[in-house]
This record gives sequence, C-alpha cells and structure tokens, in this order.
Amino acid sequence: MFGLTPSWLPFLGDTAAPKEPTVLTYEQVEELGRELDDLRARTVARLGDEDREYIYRIIKAQRGFEVAGRALMYVPFLPPVWLAGVGALSVSKILDNMEIGHNVMHGQYDWMREQGLNSRVFEWDTVCPADQWKHSHNYMHHTYTNIIDMDRDIGYGILRMDEGQRWRPYYLGNPVYAFLLMVFFEWGVMLHDLEADNIVKGKRKWSDLKPLLKGQVRKSGRQVLKDYIVFPVLSGPFFLTTLIGNASANIVRNLWAYSIIFCGHFPSGVQTFTVEETREETRGQWYLRQMIGSANISGSPLFHIMSGNLSHQIEHHLFPDLPAHRYPEMAPQVEALCYKYGLPYNTGGFFKQIGSVWGKIFRLAVPPFMVKSQATPGVIVERRPAAA
Repeated sequence: MFGLTPSWLPFLGDTAAPKEPTVLTYEQVEELGRELDDLRARTVARLGDEDREYIYRIIKAQRGFEVAGRALMYVPFLPPVWLAGVGALSVSKILDNMEIGHNVMHGQYDWMREQGLNSRVFEWDTVCPADQWKHSHNYMHHTYTNIIDMDRDIGYGILRMDEGQRWRPYYLGNPVYAFLLMVFFEWGVMLHDLEADNIVKGKRKWSDLKPLLKGQVRKSGRQVLKDYIVFPVLSGPFFLTTLIGNASANIVRNLWAYSIIFCGHFPSGVQTFTVEETREETRGQWYLRQMIGSANISGSPLFHIMSGNLSHQIEHHLFPDLPAHRYPEMAPQVEALCYKYGLPYNTGGFFKQIGSVWGKIFRLAVPPFMVKSQATPGVIVERRPAAA
C-alpha cells in the first residue's frame, strides 16, 4: 500500500516520485465487479474437454518426470545423469505442488466429478496436510487477502512485509528469516496454520494445536519415510546419493515455490488494507482488493505452467476456482479493465519482481526512522453510494 524510499540505501527501493492516487466512486467499483462477473461467466461457459485434456496431460507429464528422476538416480557414478535425475524429480515435485495440487485443492476441477481431482480428497506431495493448507490458504488468505492482521500470509507470522506491521527489534533478522523460510518452505507452510506467533502472544491455546499437530506428524512422517528412507533403501548401494538427490529436489521445489508466491504478493506497488477499510465489503470492492493486492510475472507459456499459473496472481485472486490454465487468456481482459478504470496492473519479469521483494525484505528489517516513508496509497475507494 505504501512506498518506501530509503534516503541512505538507494539499492533497497524505487526512488521515483509517487504518482497521484486513483479515486474510484462506489458506482464505478460496482460496475467493475459486474464486468468481472461477466468475464467469469463467459469463461465458465467454455469449460469442458479442453480443460479435462489439459490437466490429464499435466498429470501424465508429472508422473513421467517422477519415474525418470527416480530411475536416473540409480546412475550416480555418471554425475550428469544423476543431476538430470535430480532435475526431473524437481520438475515433478513443482508440477505436483503448483499446477496440480494447488489448483485442484482450489476446486478448479471439481466440475469434472472425478475422485482423483476432487478438492475435498486430494492430497499432494509435500509435508503440509491438504486440509490444513485449505484452511490457511483457501479460506484465510483468499478471503482476507492483504488485510493487515487478518491475512496471515502477510509475513507468514515471522516476516515484516508491510509498513502496517509494527516494527520490533526482532525484525532486524528479516532477511535471515526469509532465507530460511525459502529453503524450508514446505515446512513453513505446514507450520503456518499453528499460528505460533499467536500462541506466544497468548491469543491461542496449546490445546488448540493437538488435532493440527497430529495431522502434521502423520503427513510429514509419510513424506519423510518416502523420500528419505524408502526410495534411498530401494536404491541399495546408492542410498546416500539417492537421499541427497531427493533432499535436493525438495529444496529446489521450495526455492521455486517461495519465489513465485512472494513475487505474486509482495513486490512494490502491491496495496494492503485495514480491517476498517474492508468492513461490509461489496462484491465489487472484494474484486478490487484482489486486483490491487496482487502482482503478475511475465514469462513464456512454459514458465506459466511451472508456476502453476500463479504468474497470473491477479487473475488467480479474482477467480481462484477457475482452471488456472485459463488465466493467460483472461489476463488481457483484466488488464483492459484496469486501464479503463485507471487502476495499476502490476506485472513485470521474474527478476524485476523478485528483486523488488527482496528489496522490501531488507528495507522493512530496519527501524522506520531509518528510511523515508511515502505513505501514498495507489487507489482510494469510496465505500458508500454517492446518495448515502
């Protein structure tokens, strides 16, 4: 929501002068909402064989990469072959988590009425139980997107990612915490629903955690058994190299998922909101919050597939239950609506967006008095009809 221009650390932020904010009337926002509803309806009307065949192809590719990756690790005495195995298994895990798991658990393919693609029963290849992720992500994050003190994805309970979060000396470690979260991202996602920070503050009881911890131990135990015991044992004399290969593939997946997700939520220009601003929010206002609280990443079709189409985070936040491979065709229409209403359409290349994210991580680590704050919101919304 707010831009920071450090007076003494120019590499940490954009020093361009802030633009004048866009002001939208209540009526304009509601009309924007109706146009987005129409876009959604047109897309839903087209769902069918094309979408079914697409997800089948992705699943087939994911399984193929997993089989190839695990097989190639049986040849550790040829380093290029072993590395290819690690790469293939990494791709498999990325596809499973992002283009398949994330999207299926959003209910994007529930209309197919296929048990294996049903959001209520699907389980993915990561340590976080699907039901806990659906609560912390599908419900908490997508309902309260970018609302300070409501959307726990802002900082994941450990990072300072917005000026609206009060600075404490603890945040001097912001870059270190972010690096560790990136490397061990699947574990961070698993622990997210525990709300450990609220336990420390006394807002949540330890007794509330028992069912969550039971599910986490069960799921993470299966994952550890599969990747770090069963498959290494099956490789016989290559136990150690298979163990290292599996761990490496998990880390590659973690680094990629973290980077894509943070690029979609925290680069410069993404706006945040207060609880008061979003109270009694209309459908149009909810849409608008998703649009200006998200960012896209430009790239090739393959890049979009490997990101789970979360490179179209704006479209995903607008339509989380529509098949994600539809987002690229919807994006130009969403961008046109942004232009029509004078709204920013935050997009850029991967290195631009991730550089902006890490700049913010470092910038918000230091005390506020050490940086120059430019508290200028990008969009101001009139929350009530003119007649009122």
